[in-house]
Amino acid sequence: MLTVEELNDRLIDLSFAEDIGDGDHTTLCCIPESEMGESKLLIKEEGIFAGLEIAKKVFHRFDPEMEVEAYIEDGAHVKPGDIVMSVKGKVQSLLQTERLMLNILQRMSGIATMTHKYQQALIDAGTKTRVLDTRKTTPGMRMLEKEAVKIGGGMNHRIGLFDMILLKDNHIDFCGGVHNAISRAKQYCKEKGKNLKIECEVRNWKELDEALAEGCDRIMFDNFTPEDTKKAVEIVADRCETESSGGITFDTMIPYAKAGVDFISFGALTHSVKGLDMSFKAAGSDKLVIKA
Repeated sequence: MLTVEELNDRLIDLSFAEDIGDGDHTTLCCIPESEMGESKLLIKEEGIFAGLEIAKKVFHRFDPEMEVEAYIEDGAHVKPGDIVMSVKGKVQSLLQTERLMLNILQRMSGIATMTHKYQQALIDAGTKTRVLDTRKTTPGMRMLEKEAVKIGGGMNHRIGLFDMILLKDNHIDFCGGVHNAISRAKQYCKEKGKNLKIECEVRNWKELDEALAEGCDRIMFDNFTPEDTKKAVEIVADRCETESSGGITFDTMIPYAKAGVDFISFGALTHSVKGLDMSFKAAGSDKLVIKA
């Protein structure tokens, strides 16, 4: 299995391949190879910054001689006018790495900003419920997007299909019920020597009773009302973790959190996010001032 670093390296290589192709002819035709310069990353919208380390990797993977000086770290609250970093090197390298770096940082920062908004609202409401992401991520960018969720104060659900067992409605229906699904999952883990958490989705009170009787690490209440969620949490009585899912939004999440669930998962954190506005400008072009 590929490591996180290997997956990110492949993403960067593929991104350069699809963007540059056989050459950045705009840059090559007008910028001498020996020309040196400096650019600064300027924040243009308030939010939570995320992606510094992958930005450094983008620069250094393209041109190891590029020099990056950071002034703001991941997780910092940023506002228009803040400068995150300055980058020195060949102007050709600065221009060819600009778009990929911005695409990644804008998306990661947008995810971190949205996650922070959700998690802070749950805290302000006096709940202990944690925000979870899902597998509804951009193909190839899952590791970066899930890292952005953590930077924003949320928690990762499973990374993929390999690091947790999540028995959803289709698995349960194909197995013939919750009892069969959970028992088969436990037997599979035993036979394969896997120490995987088992989560089971339930759609009604019968399935909830079966899940509790069979035993699992977490129960997901699928499309329960806040009132039913409160009743379900009371029935579970801390015998396992609890999670709410299914059509819950920022505007509707507080009643679910106040019902006492441990987690609420939101696909919107990664599939419907707006990138944070920022730009990468030549030093001095906009009279930039570094704000430490």
